[in-house]
Amino acid sequence: LRRNGEEHAVTIIAAQNYATCLAGLQRFEEAKSVSRTTLPVARRVLGDSDDVTLRIRWTYAMVLYKDPAATLDDLRLAVN
Repeated sequence: LRRNGEEHAVTIIAAQNYATCLAGLQRFEEAKSVSRTTLPVARRVLGDSDDVTLRIRWTYAMVLYKDPAATLDDLRLAVN
């Protein structure tokens, strides 16, 4: 973050990779948090149709699908 800043494409990609790794480790709450934080930045900086933005959305959806503790509130946050 210090080198490139929060709104740099490399930082956004690193956050997406981190969320994917957390999901693979079944650390769903952390993966949801990273995805929720990163998605608005990616949408603003890269745009809605950018590959990285779409991968973040996919990771977030996958985490919600696989997390047995996911709630309707989580789903509502994801679609808004």
